[in-house]
Amino acid sequence: MSNLYSFDESKINWQPLPGIDHVGLSILDVDDRAKIVDILFKFSANEKIVLHRHVSAFNTFVVQGEHRIYNPDGELTEIRPVGTYKAGLPDIKPHREGGGEEDVIILFSLRPYNNGPIYEILDENHEVESTMTFDGLKEMHESDS
Repeated sequence: MSNLYSFDESKINWQPLPGIDHVGLSILDVDDRAKIVDILFKFSANEKIVLHRHVSAFNTFVVQGEHRIYNPDGELTEIRPVGTYKAGLPDIKPHREGGGEEDVIILFSLRPYNNGPIYEILDENHEVESTMTFDGLKEMHESDS
């Protein structure tokens, strides 16, 4: 297969997500009025990121690779191939995510309309360890600009 139409990530400014392994991010836009953050996440191939849950609305589009979703015990529950679009609502079920045989790149449009948390990062007992918020992502974006 030719790479003629492959996604070229060479100009993406990937940043680490402090305290979370196997993930990089690039914040594309922060819309303060609409409370929307558009962000690229890159999850490492054959790895799982930290246990978490989505506590705000979000949309995803798989740009490259295979987006894998796992239950808290590590069992694979869903595979989203390149080109998959999903509109998601807040979900109390914790899960992990990761890449397939190659790093996966996913466009997330995060929509914390009520300005509450976006993600809750959980420990192994499913207790909230930290939260990701609109303001926190906005600060990251401003410090990177």
